[in-house]
Amino acid sequence: MSMTSMNDAIFVHSPYLQHQLTRHPEWLSEFTASQPYSDGELVQKIVAGIVPLPDYDSVLRTVRIIRNREMVRIAYRDLQGMAELSETLQTTSDLADGLVEAAYQWCYAELCNKHGIPRSRSGEPQQMVIIGMGKLGGQELNFSSDIDMIFAFPEAGTTDGKRDLDNQTFFTRVGQRLIGVLGQTTAEGIAYRVDMRLRPFGEVGALALSFDAMEHYYETHGREWERYALIKARVMAGDKTNGAELMARLRPFVFRRYLDYGAIEQLRDMKAMINREAERRGKYLDVKLGTGGIREIEFTAQVFQLMRGGRIPELRGRSLLPTLDALLAQQLLTAEEFGVLQRAYHFLRRTENRLQMWNDEQTHSLPTTPERQACLASSMGFADWVNFEAELNRHQRAVSQIFQRVFALETQESQPMPEHPAIQALLHSRLYNTLTDTGRSRLNRLLPALLDACNALADPEQALERCLRIVQKIAPRSGYIAMLADHPNALEQFVRLVSDSLWITSQLTDHPILLDQLLDSRQLYTPLDREQLGAALRLELERIDQGDTEQVMERLRQFKQAQVLRVAAADITGVLPLMKVSDQLTWIAESVLEETQRHVWETMTAQTGVPCYQDEAGETQQAGFAIIAYGKLGGLELGYGSDLDIIFLHDSHGTAQQTNGKKTLENAVFYARFAQKIIHTLTTFTPAGRLYETDTRLRPSGASGLLVSSLNAFRLYQQEKAWVWEHQALLRARALTGSASLRAQFEQVRHDILCQPRDKEALRKEVITMRKKMWESLGSKDSNVFNLKKDFGGVTDIEFIVQFLILAHAHEHPELVRWSDNIRQIESLQQVGILPADTAEMLADAYRTLRDRIHALSLQEQETTVDGGQFAREREAVQAAWIALVEA
Repeated sequence: MSMTSMNDAIFVHSPYLQHQLTRHPEWLSEFTASQPYSDGELVQKIVAGIVPLPDYDSVLRTVRIIRNREMVRIAYRDLQGMAELSETLQTTSDLADGLVEAAYQWCYAELCNKHGIPRSRSGEPQQMVIIGMGKLGGQELNFSSDIDMIFAFPEAGTTDGKRDLDNQTFFTRVGQRLIGVLGQTTAEGIAYRVDMRLRPFGEVGALALSFDAMEHYYETHGREWERYALIKARVMAGDKTNGAELMARLRPFVFRRYLDYGAIEQLRDMKAMINREAERRGKYLDVKLGTGGIREIEFTAQVFQLMRGGRIPELRGRSLLPTLDALLAQQLLTAEEFGVLQRAYHFLRRTENRLQMWNDEQTHSLPTTPERQACLASSMGFADWVNFEAELNRHQRAVSQIFQRVFALETQESQPMPEHPAIQALLHSRLYNTLTDTGRSRLNRLLPALLDACNALADPEQALERCLRIVQKIAPRSGYIAMLADHPNALEQFVRLVSDSLWITSQLTDHPILLDQLLDSRQLYTPLDREQLGAALRLELERIDQGDTEQVMERLRQFKQAQVLRVAAADITGVLPLMKVSDQLTWIAESVLEETQRHVWETMTAQTGVPCYQDEAGETQQAGFAIIAYGKLGGLELGYGSDLDIIFLHDSHGTAQQTNGKKTLENAVFYARFAQKIIHTLTTFTPAGRLYETDTRLRPSGASGLLVSSLNAFRLYQQEKAWVWEHQALLRARALTGSASLRAQFEQVRHDILCQPRDKEALRKEVITMRKKMWESLGSKDSNVFNLKKDFGGVTDIEFIVQFLILAHAHEHPELVRWSDNIRQIESLQQVGILPADTAEMLADAYRTLRDRIHALSLQEQETTVDGGQFAREREAVQAAWIALVEA
């Protein structure tokens, strides 16, 4: 096809383009050879062409000439297939940015000549901040769009000229003049219809507000639809440096720190209102507002932004397509859903632009005449309207299905309220009467579905009682109620887990944010491995200000609670066996300790520098620090409510032991404070609870000893002063954090201490004496009760048997001390021939069985005691092994 015939074809698709190129034929050859603008090129070109102009009329004329010329260029490149959608949207937005920036600079200079430069009370010069909203803010402006803006300025004050004005009046006049430059009708038409109704208080509000006044408005009067509108807000012109400060101040209003499920209902209500308005205007064939249209794609993406943007910075983007990328990366959309929305958005936005390029009119309605329909289909690359419409309908249906899923749109009438006594009591309670209308409506929607879900279980009354305990706690924050009401799968998981575990009931009652975990059953029942846990926690902490220790502590707690809930869910449904449950709980604690140490280290060393020392050769070395795990943490046997038994070691020695920063500290002082801060981070109660209780009494000299010991002091203590029970404890110790060198040194000390020759009979006597003291002080005195941990024949006896045998034989078989967990220690004793295979198997099986029941009791928040007749076989076998292996 010749160039002339190609031009004829696009003229058929756009009478506007034909009209403009008839008036300006010289543009055609330039556009034919055009290339995409480089980043910032168009804006700079426009500003350079307008700001130096001498008078207002020249500005009016030049703004319109530039607008017309560039719009024709955009349409030509688009219709000729020379530009991708992304270029068309970006260039259309850049054109608006350039014209607004240039017109603002000219108007600002004009008023400064009359009234002087506006200044703050401290004398700082002031510029206006121009915020682009909607598609302008998102840099995805459509071809014939209005532009939505908000005007602001940093501080109150006055101009410094003879005819001075207060800053608000000055910037109001600048804004009015700017709107006139863009929106006044002249012989060349208008540049843009300017819409300022999104500003605080709308049409009755001041045209320009100070930052303080704007922040106060959103804190005091801001509505949900304004949160939605501000997602795309962008400082597009004026003072961009101070504008960034304003956007940071408004961010907490837009993106809440908690998971905001109320956003679903708010956007659903907005969409319903839009639908009603579309019906009133007869806009059934509307690619923007109709079913499966552009607005539904935008709402689908933006509801996730409002819900989760406060916690996930990647979801705070202004443009839709990058937001879809982020939603895919965060697994909030499946790959299939992402593909549907991305392809549909491209198709619908191209269609929208082709509609508007027909006659440079802001329309989203499909044509109704055969001639216009054929032209649109042709411009979109289809042979006829039937094929185009079929493709359009396919995209709209696919978008609508995803929209329906995300917003859980009701397809049937709400169920009648059940007559169940507990539910009726809630409906007549003081709590119910204190709820907002929205809160009551959401609760009314949830309760019938909740009762149905409970009735499907074996013990519906217990399930309902536990569920209602949580519902009453979360009812005032009705976004969570909405989440359960709108997501049947989440409600099913909620009822099932709460019914099966009193511990989970308590966790969800105390920390409703955990309800978010119920939305995705695939993730709920697949806990992360050790490497994934570390990576996920680091990512969580990278998303927040590391200098905000309070927020770091909150995020650590929320992460730990969410991950433990996943383990519990997999545990009670049988997805994870006992040993894997303990591994998971241990890995979670390790990840938390690792990141806690890293955060405290970075916080402290930023002020003091790092601890250093001079070695024997006079070389300066950086001192290391390690957290050593004991007990269940050391033995990879953590339970749901386990404390963390830890000690702290460092390898500082030699001379000049001090930090190398501006605020110098002796290393001993630094490490003492360092350890204290770690313990504080772990144990302090915050609104999200406590991370872990910690016990550091296993350090050298116990509670009276130094909180942090040097490795050398630890070695000497273990060699010369430690009791046998401390060597038993050392068998379950392992290094969790620290440099490879320090960890290796600790392992060598542990190996040397545990493998030293011992008097077997003296060892036997000490172990028996210690165990008898524990039976007397900690065991149950009632023969009808069996304490699974502490009574004769329980878990502690198995641990003592294993520890006695290893300490007695490790000097002959050093491989016995390789592992810190009881099961592998039993296996090691069998492998070297100290334990017969049947005895080793019995001890391991009994250990697993008893610990499995301890886990199950923890999930029901019960003590680790059972009826005295239970586990008789295991108990008798362990007692016999104790007598044969230790007391013999």
